[in-house]
Amino acid sequence: MGMNIVIAGAGDMGYHLAEQLSYDNKDITLIDTDREVLEYVASKLDVLTVQGDSTSFEVLQQANVEHANMVLAVTTSEKTNIVTAVLAKQLGAKRVMARVRNHSYLDPENVNYFKNLGIDNLISPTMLCSREIFNMIENSSFTEVFDFGGGKLNIVGITLDQYNPLVNQRIMDTKTNPIFEDIRIIAILRDQKTIIPRGSTIIRNNDHVFFISNKKNTESIMEVLGQKKVIIKNVMIIGGDDMALTTALRLEDHFRVTLVNKDKERCKWLAENLKNTLVINGDYKNIELLVEEGLEQMDAFLALTDSSETNIITSLTAKNHGVYKTIAHVDTREYIHISHSIGVDSLINKKLVAANEISRYLKKGTVEAVSGIYGVDAEFIQYSVCKMNRLIKKPLRELHFPDSAIVAGVIRGEQVFIPDGDFMLQMDDKAIVLALPEAKVSLEKLFH
Repeated sequence: MGMNIVIAGAGDMGYHLAEQLSYDNKDITLIDTDREVLEYVASKLDVLTVQGDSTSFEVLQQANVEHANMVLAVTTSEKTNIVTAVLAKQLGAKRVMARVRNHSYLDPENVNYFKNLGIDNLISPTMLCSREIFNMIENSSFTEVFDFGGGKLNIVGITLDQYNPLVNQRIMDTKTNPIFEDIRIIAILRDQKTIIPRGSTIIRNNDHVFFISNKKNTESIMEVLGQKKVIIKNVMIIGGDDMALTTALRLEDHFRVTLVNKDKERCKWLAENLKNTLVINGDYKNIELLVEEGLEQMDAFLALTDSSETNIITSLTAKNHGVYKTIAHVDTREYIHISHSIGVDSLINKKLVAANEISRYLKKGTVEAVSGIYGVDAEFIQYSVCKMNRLIKKPLRELHFPDSAIVAGVIRGEQVFIPDGDFMLQMDDKAIVLALPEAKVSLEKLFH
């Protein structure tokens, strides 16, 4: 018996969720008012579609919500999402989740009001995104940073250039360096393909490499790569909508933040709502203006306007002006895949961030956390070892893990391991596995 999931809203976020979840053989129904959008999705994914307004009883009944394990209301309208979630719960859906914009809804003292209405989770893509941006700036040497077990294990990604000592080495040759006992290369992104490395894999120029390490050895990765850690102090943000505001609020107590926005009235409003941020009214497409406002003294530049193109171009310009870390918010799926190759350090996309967060809730009980990586088909899945089964009787190399998966790290209580083939799992271990989509079914069998 599959899991039935109903998604209201077939925009980018709904589409991305449907795509992620359809890998796991879940039965998915998408509701949207726009027939063309539904036809497009149905041509690409194996989903059922219902055309109509998800706040109507007829439409919800047609989508069979009374038998749904989960209803995800992720349309662009907050009010539609809240009403959809409340009605779906009343009609018998087991769990419901609504995408919201209003941050005060997420205040701990207000979440209970929504629980009383029957809404199990609220999700705000903007809030999740600002959290991720903060993480990226804190660990600015890397393009991506994921942490597991409350930060006991870190997974970081970085692009290698031809001067890098690792380039043209086989993975097995790197083992001679004692640092590689505490860190390991667990994935390589090359020409938009994800490679799970074996000993014989050769590291190439321009590879985007993912390392895993425990918290204290993240520094050793810098050492291997011959890079200095840069401390970020000054940050410039361009943009002025919800995303720029939320990010400035999260950063302004830790960094010196300058925010540039085109609209005079909006600048007044931003200045009233931000305590420690310098708000400047001006056209951020005009590079001279940004230079006058100190672009060349900035350590980080965040392009959070509503235009993906503007964000990519201004980030590249900031890079040319010597800014160490640039992050561009990019809305279109097409750009995400090319980002690493065009030279923008980090891309962020709030719909993907939110879709990844939601997939975490939906994985089976043994799975505790999932992180997707931009442009990479693989994801990190954290499984708990919770049954006496063959997993704990044999070393990893005899467990017949699929080739398209690798056990990247293991958390055992307060201890952290980066396992090799001889490692044996124990009860209650948390195993962090990097898996390509085709590995998921055999992994669920192994861990279930």
